[in-house]
Amino acid sequence: MGAGHHHHGHGHSHGAARNRKRLTLTLVLAAVYMVAEIVGGLLSNSLALLADAGHMLSDVGALALSLFALWMAQKPATPRHTYGYHRTEILAALANAATLIAISLFIFVEAWQRLQRPEPVMGLTVMLIAAGGLAVNVIGLLVLHGGKDESLNIRGAWLHMLTDALGSVGAIVGGVAVWTMGWLWADPAVSIAIAVLVLYSSWHLLRESVRVLLEGTPTHVDLEAVRAAMGRVDGVEEVHDLHVWTITSGLDAMSAHVVVGDRAVRRQSGEILAELHALLHDEFHLHHLTIQIEPRGFQEHACLPFAGD
Repeated sequence: MGAGHHHHGHGHSHGAARNRKRLTLTLVLAAVYMVAEIVGGLLSNSLALLADAGHMLSDVGALALSLFALWMAQKPATPRHTYGYHRTEILAALANAATLIAISLFIFVEAWQRLQRPEPVMGLTVMLIAAGGLAVNVIGLLVLHGGKDESLNIRGAWLHMLTDALGSVGAIVGGVAVWTMGWLWADPAVSIAIAVLVLYSSWHLLRESVRVLLEGTPTHVDLEAVRAAMGRVDGVEEVHDLHVWTITSGLDAMSAHVVVGDRAVRRQSGEILAELHALLHDEFHLHHLTIQIEPRGFQEHACLPFAGD
């Protein structure tokens, strides 16, 4: 029997360093403007602006959580945590998604109450402060854009900024409607629209995070195609106990048992293993591999010690 491992962490650590810089810059921007939005929302009595400020507060928390997760993910593996702490990033993404959903539900409730009893709003103040918030969010989106396809953690932070940018646009529209038309209902109506957008954007992140935590097969990997490709290697008769899962964004792992028959007698198991590694790396971009080579008729329970030993 033979087993092979190939570790793929160097590029991942470089990406983490870039993402850490992106998150730090965006966190500073969001924290500074969050204070301005809270003060502005209280002064203008605007629910849309306070909703946007609340979302900005969640941005700050999400960015801080994402930074902490990146720091944790860089800690080395231990005997108790043999994969290290990479999954902390996925937990952060899940927490971000759950927070976004909770915020949107809170906004729904508040907006419904405001629709029943409209309150006066300083439309011009709302419009000006929301415009500043939009500028901050756009800068944050540009900073995080390069990392959103590399990491679920960064994608969660990017989604926070995107929905907040949309919230700022909504607050501007509501401010204009109140200022020019006197439509007090526009402020809570815009808040509801913001909440719907937040729910929509957070659902995919929540689903992806849960899939990773449940060891689901990565969406870009066709498990049967992997099995068929491995079966084409000379000497391989059967592939069973095949599993592909994601440790963290950009780091997939695979394990399999490979049965070799008489045709493999002419080949060393090391050659078969090397060919399988090259195939899985080149065709499916799988890097962290564990492959057990088994002779035909091998039964794992036959290797267990007898009860009397």
